[in-house]
Amino acid sequence: MKHSSKSIVGLVISAVVIGGGLYVMWMWGFCRFYVGPNEMAIITAKNGAPLDPGQILAREGQKGIREEPLGEGRHFLSPIFYERRIEPIIMIEPGKVGVVTSKVGAKLPTGEFIAERGQKGIWREVLGPGKYRMNPYGYNIEIIDAISIPIGYAGVITSRSGEQAPDGQFANDEQKGVRKDVLQPGLYYVNPQAYKVDVLEVGINQVSLLGQEGSKVVTKARQLGQSQALNVLQNNMLEKQEAKRADYFSKRSSSFAPPSRRGQQVDFAAGKKLNDIAPASLEEGEMNLMELVSFPSRDGFQISLDMTLEFELNPGDIAGIYRRYGDLPAVVDKIIMPQITSISRNKGSEYRAKDFIVGEGREKFQEDLTESLELELSEKDIRVYNALIRHVEVPNEIRVPIQQASIAVEQDLTNKERQNTARKEAQLNTELSLIAQRGEQVMQETEKLKAEIAADLAKQVATIQAETLKKEAEVRSATAAINADKVRVIGEADASALEKVEGERAKGLQLKTAAFGDPAAYAKWIFAENLNPRVKLNIIHAGEGTLWTDLEKTGFAELGGAKQLKAGQR
Repeated sequence: MKHSSKSIVGLVISAVVIGGGLYVMWMWGFCRFYVGPNEMAIITAKNGAPLDPGQILAREGQKGIREEPLGEGRHFLSPIFYERRIEPIIMIEPGKVGVVTSKVGAKLPTGEFIAERGQKGIWREVLGPGKYRMNPYGYNIEIIDAISIPIGYAGVITSRSGEQAPDGQFANDEQKGVRKDVLQPGLYYVNPQAYKVDVLEVGINQVSLLGQEGSKVVTKARQLGQSQALNVLQNNMLEKQEAKRADYFSKRSSSFAPPSRRGQQVDFAAGKKLNDIAPASLEEGEMNLMELVSFPSRDGFQISLDMTLEFELNPGDIAGIYRRYGDLPAVVDKIIMPQITSISRNKGSEYRAKDFIVGEGREKFQEDLTESLELELSEKDIRVYNALIRHVEVPNEIRVPIQQASIAVEQDLTNKERQNTARKEAQLNTELSLIAQRGEQVMQETEKLKAEIAADLAKQVATIQAETLKKEAEVRSATAAINADKVRVIGEADASALEKVEGERAKGLQLKTAAFGDPAAYAKWIFAENLNPRVKLNIIHAGEGTLWTDLEKTGFAELGGAKQLKAGQR
């Protein structure tokens, strides 16, 4: 019985091991798959509940293409129940945006075409630079350029969705229309399906009226930056804006020539159509107009002007200007040019033809024109700086006589000036001669003064030297007298000192002698005082022998002096 139980346990363990091994082989051999970098796996479930009506992507437990793809890494799914498809992920480079069109989600309200996340349609929110795993069966992503606003420009935003904003008002966040806030120079990730961005020049621009040849607008030229990629984006943005302007030109009965940064300039001759005009190159930021200023003067002559108007569009006002009038060509066409032509005609008709030839009259007309344009255009948020009159076309029948009369007047003035010049030259020559004469006189007077100064200086030097010698003699005499007196005083002092010292010394000896009472005793004391302290006194008692024999016994004979004495006796 025990043996059979052990057999059953062994069989179970073996079955478990074999089953586990088969499971591992199944999972690692057939169910395992790998999703590489920058890839995603689209999974399709073969079994499950059917999709709802209108549903495209399946949720968990439903049959069909799963909404969420699998990311990078190792995954395990049974090939019996699931199919897989490896797709590249969505990669959005810097300077690009992804516009998402969702095929799944809630339906949009009637009249709306911009969706939020979770709704079906074009999403308002865009995808910025980065990597995204979004199922291509449910989402269509269009990668386009971001909005790049160059320096010197501003981006005016027009919302495309929502209720229409009231007339004369800016649109808010939920309304359709022009918005008050503008885009300053920079890079923006904006959905072009939800917002239209128009790039308008701000700052100083020019409108030039070229008489019979027409007119042109010179706008701010684009300033290139250091980034080549950013320059490309800005150029693409400006090209799109030019395409919008070309569309405006095509609707305007040829009042403008199509703009182009590298386009065609046209010669607006009278009676010629736009298509018949020979092209010429345009500089960057130029647009041509078919406008000129021509008006009758007060005395009935036709006058044509070449004029340049400098005006400024402020970034804070550009949105309002765009909302009321449109893009820059429309602003020039609808506002600036009518004001220029109207005010020029009104003001010009107050002047005679002669006034436009004579400098003072033309300057007065220019001042009146500038003031009137400043007043009129400032009400429309356009600031005018100058209205410069460069050239005035006056009919020959009035211009030639005025020019001849002016030439005659100028010739007469020239002749008078020549006479004045000759007279001035004669006066100048006379003055030059007087100057030379006066210079020579000054030279002579200078030499005389130099000689007088030198003589006076020599005299002063001699006087000073004599005074110095005299003083020196006096000093020497005084010094000799002082030295003589010094010798006398010193001699007298030395004699007096010697007399006193020796006298006192003699008195001292006299006192010492008197103290001893005997001159001989004093002499012995002096002898004893001055005796060498090394002298020894020996008392020798003479015996029977001779003196030298006795000296030898005392040891005195060893002394050198005794030996010498003994030798001398020998």
